[in-house]
Amino acid sequence: MNRDFLNIVAELNKAKKILVVGHIMPDGDDVSSVLSATLGLRKIGKEVLAGIDWRIPWYFQEFEEVNEILSYEKIMEANFNPDIVLILDASSPDRVGRFQEFFDNRTVLVVDHHGTNTLFGTYNWVDTKYGSTAQMVLRINTELGVEYDERLATLNLMGIATDTGFFRYSNADEIVFSDATKLVSLGGKMYLVSRLFENKRVEQFKLLSTMIENMKMELDGQIVYSYLSKEDYEKNNCSEDDSGGFVGELRSIRGIELAIFLSEYEKGEVHVSFRSRDWFDCSRLAVFLGGGGHPRAAGCTLKGNLNVIVEEVIREAKNMFVSQRESRLLIK
Repeated sequence: MNRDFLNIVAELNKAKKILVVGHIMPDGDDVSSVLSATLGLRKIGKEVLAGIDWRIPWYFQEFEEVNEILSYEKIMEANFNPDIVLILDASSPDRVGRFQEFFDNRTVLVVDHHGTNTLFGTYNWVDTKYGSTAQMVLRINTELGVEYDERLATLNLMGIATDTGFFRYSNADEIVFSDATKLVSLGGKMYLVSRLFENKRVEQFKLLSTMIENMKMELDGQIVYSYLSKEDYEKNNCSEDDSGGFVGELRSIRGIELAIFLSEYEKGEVHVSFRSRDWFDCSRLAVFLGGGGHPRAAGCTLKGNLNVIVEEVIREAKNMFVSQRESRLLIK
């Protein structure tokens, strides 16, 4: 077995009080991993609090357990003094926001599947062969002897489903399907997970329309990008949560290799999402711009004027796209 995995399991076994932390701008895998680890550790008698230093997107409220994830302020009010901090699905310290303050003089355990992870913990189990961090949590819980019930199995299944695009992405391999099958056999309900994204507001469709109006193509239709300004969100009575799947809509366009979506929900702060279809390495572009992620899905956050950032990001994306395409042709 992986030594880092065994070290993390051993530390969790020894600890009495554990703080489980996810990353800012949480997605389905992050929420799933934090909840699955928190509920699993509580089942074996640990005192656990869960925290994410960001608002949880409203659609995750389909699961009442989401209320177990506390804000940084709530954790501080609780005067919680954990023995260890378990970081899930975060590739670098800045990704956990203010929870970095808990790192001093404590054992920090990092569990992640991003190849761009900076290995910032005392023990780091980072493995890119997994399609989701939720799969890694499943293995930790299993090793710890956690007994799964229907709710835990469903919550754990959520991370696998969402990070593989409901089993449509290239990371949906044999391990993914095996783990999903195991969780379904333990009571996991796939239809409950799918409800998360079948609960859209009318305002979201109007926001999507605005995004489509702003859409542009580059490099003979191989790159597509769009953006939303703070004013676009306000005009449509939406939050950034409402545009969560927009980059995937862009990638679904026929002939597209690279999709880029830029959102300015807070004035002067732009979140950039990259998605590729077959060969473009999004993580290289994201890291170059100060972010991180996977080869087919990555992102970064930039500060400044939206129009200027759009120009800069698309320029760098085109340069790297041409470079990667030429390298690929040379290899062939």
